[in-house]
Amino acid sequence: MKLPSSEEIIDDLAFFDDWEQRYQYIIDLGKSIPGLPESEKTPEHLVKGCQSSVWLVESFENGKITFDVDSDAVIVQGLLALVLAAYNNKSPKDITQFDVDGYFEALDLERHITPTRGNGLRAIVGKIQDLARANV
Repeated sequence: MKLPSSEEIIDDLAFFDDWEQRYQYIIDLGKSIPGLPESEKTPEHLVKGCQSSVWLVESFENGKITFDVDSDAVIVQGLLALVLAAYNNKSPKDITQFDVDGYFEALDLERHITPTRGNGLRAIVGKIQDLARANV
């Protein structure tokens, strides 16, 4: 399944009446990500600062960065889907210029996840932005 765009996700989440339904939608998005083979779940691909284990593998081709991700936690896999919707298969310039704070605010996400999950989410975004800056 192709992930919806960040704009589509904002619209989809606004459709739900409560956060239980929104969480289920986010979890379902996460289930659509294929994950990584065990051979890619290495210490160098592990994102530091996350409560759960999160692996991020990037590839740079035709001026765009593609990310493959995986997590050992279902909700985090869903959060990774939200991040991929914003950043996957984009140019480094598009990644560094994306208003991630506005995106998370529009999702009303950080009020509804634990502070440690929020810190992990910021660590993932920081890693992606660092990778993009290195390829600008």
